[in-house]
Amino acid sequence: MSADSFLSIEVLTEDGSKVRVKDLIKGWTVLYVYPKDNTSGCTTEAKEFTQLLPEFRRLGVEVIGVSKDSPKSHQRFRQKHYLRITLVSDPETKLIKALGAWGQKKIAGKVRKGVIRSTFIINPEGQIVWKKIKVRAKGHAAKVLEVIKNLISSTAT
Repeated sequence: MSADSFLSIEVLTEDGSKVRVKDLIKGWTVLYVYPKDNTSGCTTEAKEFTQLLPEFRRLGVEVIGVSKDSPKSHQRFRQKHYLRITLVSDPETKLIKALGAWGQKKIAGKVRKGVIRSTFIINPEGQIVWKKIKVRAKGHAAKVLEVIKNLISSTAT
């Protein structure tokens, strides 16, 4: 995916302000897309990223979660679960669709379109250097941490 195709998209911060994705990328970034605040898998994933946030930050990596939930929903989600990661809202799913994290999925035996849990690692130049579509929430943050450690160490040499 080209940098321009998703970096210029606007999302909403928790206070409802519009911000371009490129203004959120200040170095290595983990951008993960999740279906809905306060659901079991999404809560597990957010808590695990929060727990590992000090390790990501020691590497100079920011972690940003994206869903189509409202900024107010994100605020409640963060407060309820003591989340320290950044959450942004993509109510029109422009970013989610540009990243390829929208499509057919099966929920309770029914096939419908929706947000597909996905993770993207973005380098300081704003390029997606790793992506995983259809991830399992439990244990995913630790796997992403290992991947980004390897990416950073391979670019440092």
